[in-house]
Amino acid sequence: MPFGHLRRSVRYLKGVGERRAEALEKCGVQTVHDLLTFFPRRYLDRSRIAKISELELGREVTAIGSVVAFRTYGGRKARFVLILRDESGELRCTWFHGAHYLRNAFRVGEWLAVHGKVRFFNGYQISHPEFDRLTDPDSETHLHTGKIIPLYPGFSELESVGLDSRGLRRILFSALSEISPEIKEILPERILGRYRLLGRRAAFNMVHFPDSEEQLQAAIRRLKYEELFFLELMMALRMAEMRKELGGIQFKLVGDKTKSLMSRVPFELTESQKKVLREIWSDMQAPHPMNRLLQGDVGAGKTIVALTAMLIAVENGYQTGLMAPTEILAEQHYLTVRQWLDELGVSAALLVGGQRKSERDEILQKLISGEVQMVIGTHALFQERIQFKRLGLVVIDEQHRFGVVQRAMLRKKALNPDVLVMTATPIPRTLALTVYGDLDVSTIDQKPGDRQPIKTVWRYDGKKDEIYRFVRSEAEKGRQAYIVFPLVEDSEKIDLQAATENYEKLKSGIFEGLRIALLHGRMSGQKKDEVMTAFKNGECRILISTTVIEVGVDVPNASIMVVEHAERFGLTQLHQLRGRVGRGSEQSHCILIAYRPLGGVARKRLQTLAKTTDGFEIAEVDLKIRGPGEFFGVRQSGIPKLRIANILEDYPILQAARKEAFELVKNDPALSLSENRIVKAFFAEFYQDRFRLSKVA
Repeated sequence: MPFGHLRRSVRYLKGVGERRAEALEKCGVQTVHDLLTFFPRRYLDRSRIAKISELELGREVTAIGSVVAFRTYGGRKARFVLILRDESGELRCTWFHGAHYLRNAFRVGEWLAVHGKVRFFNGYQISHPEFDRLTDPDSETHLHTGKIIPLYPGFSELESVGLDSRGLRRILFSALSEISPEIKEILPERILGRYRLLGRRAAFNMVHFPDSEEQLQAAIRRLKYEELFFLELMMALRMAEMRKELGGIQFKLVGDKTKSLMSRVPFELTESQKKVLREIWSDMQAPHPMNRLLQGDVGAGKTIVALTAMLIAVENGYQTGLMAPTEILAEQHYLTVRQWLDELGVSAALLVGGQRKSERDEILQKLISGEVQMVIGTHALFQERIQFKRLGLVVIDEQHRFGVVQRAMLRKKALNPDVLVMTATPIPRTLALTVYGDLDVSTIDQKPGDRQPIKTVWRYDGKKDEIYRFVRSEAEKGRQAYIVFPLVEDSEKIDLQAATENYEKLKSGIFEGLRIALLHGRMSGQKKDEVMTAFKNGECRILISTTVIEVGVDVPNASIMVVEHAERFGLTQLHQLRGRVGRGSEQSHCILIAYRPLGGVARKRLQTLAKTTDGFEIAEVDLKIRGPGEFFGVRQSGIPKLRIANILEDYPILQAARKEAFELVKNDPALSLSENRIVKAFFAEFYQDRFRLSKVA
């Protein structure tokens, strides 16, 4: 077992023991390898630490001193002030939030390193500084007095057993002293030489105990490359495995029904749509299963592309399934499909959770017999009872909303069906190389030529009466509008209450005399259909809704989107809501109503929406705001958590690692060459479980 030393439990390391091992385990550190990859969150460079008397206004600084006093000022909106002193002077640290917690967080005499921007208010001051606890630097051992000191992520469980940064450095020093000779190189020599990377043993020693900034940066670069290389190796192996699967369906025919559909579409497909259709058709003819991601901004025309692919499959004698994340979106897709296919003699069915048992049982029998050729539904499609006669193509809409296991269950309904996954949330290039690194990606980057850009503004709630007067005037001209209320405190009841109460208030108030309707998630499927059909047919002017209309609803005459409490929505969600308008030739408006107090992140979201309608630019901003771990359901994807690399900041390293990983798998798919055996062994030891999960992601 070449990596047995890294798989050993940390409890057997010098200075750990049972209690500390239990605390480390709660923080995700179980093995020696986990400990070595428990990387510092930042470093203190003693050569760059300023004396308090030499601080410069407006600059980001790190200062070290001892706590001489602290005090809470004020009542309910209290502020907390701490005085830090070194040999040259005193520094005031002020927190305007959390004062009641902080007053018990410090003690006089302890040493702190504080970091932040220096301001002047009755002396030098840093507001809301980052801080790390130190012991008296004059009494530290050689582990803690070097020029560069690693500071590790702080957890209460660790601090309670003496594993603050100082304690962690001690056990890491001991661990590296013991196992350093056993740390094997896992990257091929040619890659180390080509990118001038440090050896693995040196990198681990230098990342935890650097002697210089140059050493530290070289170690970080090496470890980031390694982490991203194995991530991309997983993508390359996943794609290779998909390619080699035999028994994929070759759809050889584009029949009369598909040609008829194309001739009946009342608009000219964009060049981008045509290009994407050619890519999908090429995949469908290939002997291996299609595994393609179709991305396009809201309103770009993905549905007609997906429907064309489904019709091709049907004309080749196969059934197709389209899975949507919500019942209302499934219903919307079903109505669209019926609209196009009824005259073509293709049978389609809707399968959602709220149907009557008799209706559901009839559909299930028709799926088994093959009488139903297209089925549209929610997660109900992957329940065990549901069987197909001959499933050939699976289309998954807004696929990031489904867990890995759910998607796997749907694929198991047939032997290697083609899979087309769609998203209206454009994927930042960094995620395209990671979460979707094994998929062939098609992008619809044009919108129909008659569409005008949506005018987007955000206003505080003090302008609400003015906004609603504008909505009324537009409705009286024949336009239609959505007014959306958010989910409040994760409670559907409160969500429903907010929409219902405002519906009644607006109906009898500023919109009196206009026909308005209410739509929410607790309505029956039939009632939702009735409301949406009435709105789509122009029978009501204003639709008061919860977020159930976020995706999929297509009403060309709707030209106004008002979002109440817009500060509570995510950036991508706001963009999706905005996409419900702007689908006709008239000028459309999106008005975001925000309520004070407005935080910095919420303000950034609203400003971004007002500045651009480009979904790809919005996706990049959203990724930066939310971080890779939260954006787009990454945690469901089977992708291992990155410990040192950052796919936003390390894009050049990611590209280089991807190039080498895919080249390696292309030249040696089994990783059987002698130079690649250690790569294979490390992958099998540390990535195999994730690889099995990710194959269905």
